[in-house]
Amino acid sequence: MFSRDSSPAWYDARMSLQSFILKQYARWKLRDVPEAQREQMTALVSRDPELFKKIGEEIERRKKGGESEMKASMDVMKKYRSELANLMQK
Repeated sequence: MFSRDSSPAWYDARMSLQSFILKQYARWKLRDVPEAQREQMTALVSRDPELFKKIGEEIERRKKGGESEMKASMDVMKKYRSELANLMQK
């Protein structure tokens, strides 16, 4: 295995495969978002991945039903507002 000093800068030996993939996906998908905000978002997703999976599935279901992505996202985020607020305070 890599020692911490010889591993590439984008990989931390302490991170799990799931968190590594999540960070890489966030880096690619949110490339226009500042790094600090990207890190905050990935930290939130890492705390409760099931909540975000549920949110994503509901947004996709609404989009397939004909809603725009923006409207579906806003409505679903409003629905899960209290859970997201609790997650942000942890």
